[in-house]
Amino acid sequence: MAASFAATGGADGPAESPLFSFLDRLSPSMFTRLYAAPASCLSIFRLLPITARHVVLNMLWYDEVVRVQDVALWVRERKSEGADKGERRQLTSSLSALFHLHILTPRGAHPSSALRDDTALDMSEGFRDSFRLALTGGGKKGSFGAAAPEQDDEVTVQFLDNYAETQWETIQHFMVGSDAGAKKPGDKVLVLLAKSGLMMSPTASLRTMRITSKGFQFLLEDVNTQLWDLLLVYLEESQDLVETIGFLFMLSSLELGRAYLTDSLSDAQLGVLRDLADYGLVYRPDSRSSRFYPTRLATTLTSSAPPLVSSRHTNEEKGFIVLETNYKLYAYTSNPLQISVLGLFAHLKTRFANFVTGHITRESIRRGLSNGITANQIISYLSSRAHPQMRVQAGSDDKLLPTTVVDQIRLWEHERRRIQTTDGYLYDDFSSSHDYDLVVNYAREIGAVVLEVPRTRKVFVTADGHLQVREFIKRRMAAAQQEAAASAAATEGAPV
Repeated sequence: MAASFAATGGADGPAESPLFSFLDRLSPSMFTRLYAAPASCLSIFRLLPITARHVVLNMLWYDEVVRVQDVALWVRERKSEGADKGERRQLTSSLSALFHLHILTPRGAHPSSALRDDTALDMSEGFRDSFRLALTGGGKKGSFGAAAPEQDDEVTVQFLDNYAETQWETIQHFMVGSDAGAKKPGDKVLVLLAKSGLMMSPTASLRTMRITSKGFQFLLEDVNTQLWDLLLVYLEESQDLVETIGFLFMLSSLELGRAYLTDSLSDAQLGVLRDLADYGLVYRPDSRSSRFYPTRLATTLTSSAPPLVSSRHTNEEKGFIVLETNYKLYAYTSNPLQISVLGLFAHLKTRFANFVTGHITRESIRRGLSNGITANQIISYLSSRAHPQMRVQAGSDDKLLPTTVVDQIRLWEHERRRIQTTDGYLYDDFSSSHDYDLVVNYAREIGAVVLEVPRTRKVFVTADGHLQVREFIKRRMAAAQQEAAASAAATEGAPV
């Protein structure tokens, strides 16, 4: 069975997505295994720049030798049709992407060296054969999944969309500390959030984790980018990287709303299938079911189509936040997730059915900064979700938010950076200047002095040096007591 063909990938120019960078680190032997699966070839083709896809399709059925100068003519033909400027740069970036993915190799030259116009280009035989099968059909049974003979009428596309959105928002609600849903992510998801640096825990417990600066930046990204951020960390931890990423590519080529059988899956793929259910990429009626359904999160992994299609919060795509010069904030949303995100750096006052009011204060911004969120991230969040009316009044994105509020948020961040805290202990109430000088000199010798105030006989030492300073004082006090006792004894025994 051949998958439906659709070129849905990115624009011209070098591929710079995190997934492309991840694939660039794979060895040639790994690519050989990966290209044995038609679904993997189709998915990687979708990720290529448009011109690179044009080159692949021209060479796929061409049996003659293709040289760089031939490819340059194809690029020039596209330019004459009104494509892009800078044909040589476009050619170089497209060939570079194909070289890095081991789809093409320059004959007799290193891929990183400058290419001559007469350099011949060879296409990987494994990629050529598998990609032909992906477009025309044939090959091993189950290359694009084994479709179930009967479909469940209750599991509709709408049902799968709702399931995927609920599962994905469960993770996001946990990240922002929202209590909107009683359900919590599984432990494997929490471990992945910690390993990815999106959340951290001051204790060993996974349930006490809080969002980090990287996690807040994660919330600003689109869902497809968020998915790959987590999946790439998941791939790093997998036992068989090629089999796991090949399975993800197969899922991205399946048909939405159709049931597939698990009979043809290996034990490793069944393990991945169980994990992906926690993220909402697949739906299984129960953990032992012989059927699974890919959701839109899975089928759009290598596509530019939106991963979530929901009518719950359509106004959020256009913007829902109004920010005034008096630091008052109005959010036209009923989404618990967005309200919880606002609560990370704003003081929320009242909440109505689809409307929330709040205030940006010094304390609320400092609360957000203490979680690792930066001022630029807060400003970026407010700008990207500004209400359309604000955009009309501002005229340009540079003047979208009130300047006074933006400047004050940055000043509050600088204020926090200016003040540094150090854990330690304060010693005072010395009986004499001599005792004070002895303690301070000793603390200086061991590098424990943070601050000394000779006028008031006070010294602040580090937490690490506290024990040594305390023992020194005890020894001095014991020695002073012994001296006093010896002096008293000598006084009593002396002749009058």
